[in-house]
Amino acid sequence: MSSLLRATLITLALLTTAGCTNKPILNTQHELPVDNQVSEEKMKTIIVNALQKRDWTVERLSPQLVQAEINVRNQYYAAIDIRYTRNSYAITYRDSRQLGYKDGKIHRNYNRWVSMLDRDIMAALRSNGTNEAGSAAQLFEQTGTTK
Repeated sequence: MSSLLRATLITLALLTTAGCTNKPILNTQHELPVDNQVSEEKMKTIIVNALQKRDWTVERLSPQLVQAEINVRNQYYAAIDIRYTRNSYAITYRDSRQLGYKDGKIHRNYNRWVSMLDRDIMAALRSNGTNEAGSAAQLFEQTGTTK
């Protein structure tokens, strides 16, 4: 096999492998434990703050639904719906452009954006419970008892 043919085949194989960046769409859903539930208004605020932190734009706010979109480098676009109650929330795919959506699969960056957003929402919900009621360790520190 000539070295030119070999180089061409290796290049083609590398390009094919690099092009395989599509993954199944990440849709998240979380039920909160009873001790971590918040009001619907607080849940909406936490979601909106997390969206803003990650440079998502809120398109529409309505009771139990936040619709948001992200534009990355004016080239990649994704839109999501976040449905919420006082004890749960779910992030679902709505639309995209230039992210290779096909047959329930999408570019891995979309999943990374949703995963980071989801992580921020969960972290805010966890810290919200600690900030409002205090943890058992903080309570013990202050009073010498956990109750």
